[in-house]
Amino acid sequence: MFAEIKGLNEECGVFAIWGHKDAAHLTYYGLHSLQHRGQEGAGIVATDGERLKIHKGLGLVNDVFREEDFNDLSGHAAIGHVRYATAGGGGLANVQPLLFRSQLGSLAIAHNGNLVNANNMKHQLESQGSIFQSTSDTEVLAHLIKRSGYHTLEQQLYSSLTMLKGAYAFAVMNEKQLFVALDPNGLRPLSIGRLGDAYVVASETCAFDLIGATYEREVQPGELITIDEQGLRSQRFTGQSSRAICSMEYIYFARPDSNVDELNVHTSRKNLGKQLALESPVEADVVTGVPDSSISAAIGYAEQTGIPYELGMIKNRYVGRTFIQPSQELREQGVKMKLSAVRGVVEGKRVVMIDDSIVRGTTSRRIVKMLREAGAVEVHVRISSPPITHPCFYGIDTSTTGELIASNHSIEEMREMMGADTLAFLSTDGLMKGIGRSDADPNCGQCLACFTGKYPTEIYPDTLHPYAKV
Repeated sequence: MFAEIKGLNEECGVFAIWGHKDAAHLTYYGLHSLQHRGQEGAGIVATDGERLKIHKGLGLVNDVFREEDFNDLSGHAAIGHVRYATAGGGGLANVQPLLFRSQLGSLAIAHNGNLVNANNMKHQLESQGSIFQSTSDTEVLAHLIKRSGYHTLEQQLYSSLTMLKGAYAFAVMNEKQLFVALDPNGLRPLSIGRLGDAYVVASETCAFDLIGATYEREVQPGELITIDEQGLRSQRFTGQSSRAICSMEYIYFARPDSNVDELNVHTSRKNLGKQLALESPVEADVVTGVPDSSISAAIGYAEQTGIPYELGMIKNRYVGRTFIQPSQELREQGVKMKLSAVRGVVEGKRVVMIDDSIVRGTTSRRIVKMLREAGAVEVHVRISSPPITHPCFYGIDTSTTGELIASNHSIEEMREMMGADTLAFLSTDGLMKGIGRSDADPNCGQCLACFTGKYPTEIYPDTLHPYAKV
């Protein structure tokens, strides 16, 4: 399989709707808008109030669903999921939503995040007789629910959520109710909207825009929401909560047209670029961004410095994932399959190349080489985030410490390795200023663990890094 341009991948996207006669179709469109959050599998579970019906498969949303599939997905409520395999690896068994059937009714779960105590909980549950049908950490919740001893699903969820540690944004549905829950740190984004009388829940607000829904509010850290015929009810399942949303949502993951925690992503990225320009200016002729997530920061850098912004690189949108294996020569130059330098823009120019992050450094080295081959006389690399020096345990495949280039090399060493004329990263303080968070809060409501090593939750000794599990 061809290597991705970027070195980071988000784990999942979640969508749910309650109270609409065309719930499954709307979920399909919602998943389309969240496709950037996962391309390895997709699924929808719908209910008509009597039973849960499922369709899921490997691949993109368009590959998984055909019009005839919706004949079996009728109903007023649905939950959907797009997956990028980190925790538990790939395979159809791990494609969500996960559906569980029992004599007392069925249960479907969709999850974005990663449970840092999943291995610990699995050992406990298996010692009590549980048999897991997937390798996904999401399945832990289903077993906790069934073993809780409470009678209603709402009570079972409340009890089970208090036992989970890490990052989770859950959509849980049975025949009669939809439940939404966010971990006490709010590490993953999750929002509530309305479409007429229907309630809509999504990992990003861009999903609301696509289906014509109106944004209502964010799901709060440590909040459990119940939606049924009686409307929407909210309760807290934890006494302690402190917002620490993943800062990479603003830097890279979320779509520019989304608002995350009520901050517009495009505006935040532009501000990061402006802050980067203040911290690390350079004399140059043109500014360009690595498409797509770095373009907003590049525009901000250009505006702040007065250096013209140009489309110096083009992304080939039709490469995608392929079963045709390229030759070794093309594999080594794989970035050219997905990115092309615009010679007419960069030839003979001093170029500022803006990227949002560096993980292993291999892609940056190839892009610098590509720009030089297109005639750039100087390539100055500017990164709109701090160096990534620590792995993520919350559902992002930032690899192990040994594979993170910034953990093992100085900035000057990295510059030499990628062949750039200069290299500079945004500072952690600059990141917070760019996003627009208050300095009064040490983390400004952000999780900065991949930059600082300060994790907002306990990391269990038996927690394998998600990327290592694939």
